[in-house]
Amino acid sequence: MKNIRHKLVGLFKTGYCVPQIARIARNLKEPATTIHYNIKQMEKDGIIKTYKAVFDYKKIGEGFTSYVLVNLSPEEYDNPERIASELAKIPQIESVDIITGDWELILKVRTKDIDVFYQFVKTVLSRKGINKVTSLNSLKQVKTEFVHV
Repeated sequence: MKNIRHKLVGLFKTGYCVPQIARIARNLKEPATTIHYNIKQMEKDGIIKTYKAVFDYKKIGEGFTSYVLVNLSPEEYDNPERIASELAKIPQIESVDIITGDWELILKVRTKDIDVFYQFVKTVLSRKGINKVTSLNSLKQVKTEFVHV
């Protein structure tokens, strides 16, 4: 049979997962129609933004995780949303948060290994508007996206 895992991973990362209505209904002892209605209402109200699979990232070639603290240059300091929005479009960046303290942004970056991360730093994080970065590399992930791994 044809191996299309990499295609599925890409779709699952962008929201092609759906709740299992029958399973939820059994668990909550509520009719499936009630579950379906409530989920659709939560989607409409913007409470649920997307559905996403939780992966064993090593098995999909994204086993290296780094949290990157970013200082913006003085000309970008007044509008961190602009740089954050640009960075959010980069596939290796899983999350971007605007933060308080000595840094303006924190990024969660996933790559295959440290060599790929190094190339990422050289090409992506050495851009205009970014003054300084510090990386905090994850040694082992114990919990991700509300799932104990």
